[in-house]
Amino acid sequence: MSTGTSEAVLQVLSGSVPRFFDSDSCFSKSDSIFLSKSYMKCVKKRASRYMKLLSCSSTRQNPIGTYRFHSIGGGLYGNFIIDRFQLLSCKCQRAESVSEVTVEDGNGTWFVDEAKKISPINGMVNTTNVLDLKEVQKLDQEDFSSNGNIPTAETVRDTFHKTSVDSIEDEAWDLLRESMVYYCGGPIGTIAAKDPTGSSVLNYDQVFIRDFIPSGIAFLLKGEYDIVRNFILHTLQLQSWEKTMDCHSPGQGLMPASFKVRTVPLDGDDSAMEEVLDPDFGEAAIGRVAPVDSGLWWIILLRAYGKSSGDLSVQERVDVQTGIRMILRLCLADGFDMFPTLLVTDGSCMVDRRMGIHGHPLEIQALFYSALLCAREMLAPEDGSADLIRALNNRLVALSFHIREYYWIDMKKLNEIYRYKTEEYSYDAVNKFNIYPDQISPWLVEWMPNKGGYLIGNLQPAHMDFRFFSLGNLWSVVSSLATLDQSHAILDLVEAKWADLVADMPFKICYPALEGQEWQIITGSDPKNTPWSYHNGGSWPTLLWQLTVACIKMNRPEIAAKAVKIAEKRISRDKWPEYYDTKRARFIGKQSRLFQTWSVAGYLVSKLLLADPSAAKILITEEDSELVNAFSCMISANPRRKRGRKSSKQTYIV
Repeated sequence: MSTGTSEAVLQVLSGSVPRFFDSDSCFSKSDSIFLSKSYMKCVKKRASRYMKLLSCSSTRQNPIGTYRFHSIGGGLYGNFIIDRFQLLSCKCQRAESVSEVTVEDGNGTWFVDEAKKISPINGMVNTTNVLDLKEVQKLDQEDFSSNGNIPTAETVRDTFHKTSVDSIEDEAWDLLRESMVYYCGGPIGTIAAKDPTGSSVLNYDQVFIRDFIPSGIAFLLKGEYDIVRNFILHTLQLQSWEKTMDCHSPGQGLMPASFKVRTVPLDGDDSAMEEVLDPDFGEAAIGRVAPVDSGLWWIILLRAYGKSSGDLSVQERVDVQTGIRMILRLCLADGFDMFPTLLVTDGSCMVDRRMGIHGHPLEIQALFYSALLCAREMLAPEDGSADLIRALNNRLVALSFHIREYYWIDMKKLNEIYRYKTEEYSYDAVNKFNIYPDQISPWLVEWMPNKGGYLIGNLQPAHMDFRFFSLGNLWSVVSSLATLDQSHAILDLVEAKWADLVADMPFKICYPALEGQEWQIITGSDPKNTPWSYHNGGSWPTLLWQLTVACIKMNRPEIAAKAVKIAEKRISRDKWPEYYDTKRARFIGKQSRLFQTWSVAGYLVSKLLLADPSAAKILITEEDSELVNAFSCMISANPRRKRGRKSSKQTYIV
């Protein structure tokens, strides 16, 4: 090794080079009490990368319990290991044991001696200030051999950043695979969180339909299809389960919010055990709210599985086709509502607590539209499905018109609302929903950029919820519910309001937060949804993957790449929290679970899609020509046409 390289290593060890490694996203002293398996794996990998002269081997304790489940016939029903989050011990061998490592100029002995001085923490060597000799040699040989200069701080930083990012991805994959749940010997999903520091498990040890979506997408992009196939088919079986609360049963087609794999004794034989799936349709959930979004996400994932794996046999199965139809009939059922949007109660989607989104929240409408498009693509033509497909097409046209026309807001539309006349009684009224201009909040007047716009959170008679809800807007881009111009405007707003929506950790679930008396009235003084926390303006890393898909669709991936880079600065160091608090996402959420699976999966999906943007096609739905033509007809006929008989026959609902 040249003198220049030796000096570079010495500078790093002595601290004269700026300490880029202080922000090690994998390990810190204060974090050494609670460590998951993958966290220890990550530290071991980094030790081997930064200082291969030390041989660090982790010794895994014997599993506390290995349970075998037998079927009624007595055969093997499946094996799995229950991990007790035990602390893995990492035994670092003495430096003398690697005496075979030498360097021509004798600096190898000096390096080993220096390595001995590094203080072990809990039996582990803290290697955050040691560069791998081979990496430094590579820098010296490839980049600096021509002039013999010492590596610059920027070069060392770039090299470390790439290594650090690779380590974060490796850790994320380890965490994701640790979270896998098995049923009958095969993987069936991932639990919501595997937080060893959590004092109360609640239902975070269950497989949630919505939470598994980014996990499933990550596995699909990685070419691991079995877990997604099993998830789709087993959750389909739960759809037909009897579900009641206080002697009332919801409509057929409802998908559960979550399920848990339980082991119970076989009937009549306490010595034998069997695995069963125990679903929750909302009858045990906080607030007892049925999950409207579960079935919609299930359809979206089903289409993604077919496009990614090429296996269309799953969606062509009779039971799967029946499941799709049951969900559609439940969503398209006639009711009292005059609008094409789905009418739901508060807390029926990702925002699953009282947050004033009852009515026609944008998130549900975006998922509804996306699921309708996906279902139409997968439905097999049958004699009995003609009426269903006709109703589906009619709803698509009416829904897209309604959202684009009445939910959209930018500076121009805001000024139009500001000048609205009220109490209009006529078929050609401009202010159809009797919106009062005084509803425009002062924050919105200041916040709305000159370039950009978004779809409001909710619309009901005499009420517009002007809050920006991220998932609804991003999925409106992905599903083509928003027009091309509106989609670009949404991303323009994200860029213009980066400090509010991204700040120190992407991505705000909604903006702004409810505060003061408004918070007390709307949330019921919910202590978990305090201002700028949880669903009330908290920042959720899992939203990275929806942002990435939307940016890729609009050919603006640099926006998502910038957000991912911000997340990488701390998400691993913070142990993959569920959400962040404060206006700029400075704090880990006060009740946030650590090692939250969909935070891990959301990051992985973003990285995989940015590496291969073409893979996003499994999630993106493009608007077809029939919808465009029908929408154009409605624009020319609405919203200010007079009531009368239509001269031409139309196949959609106006």
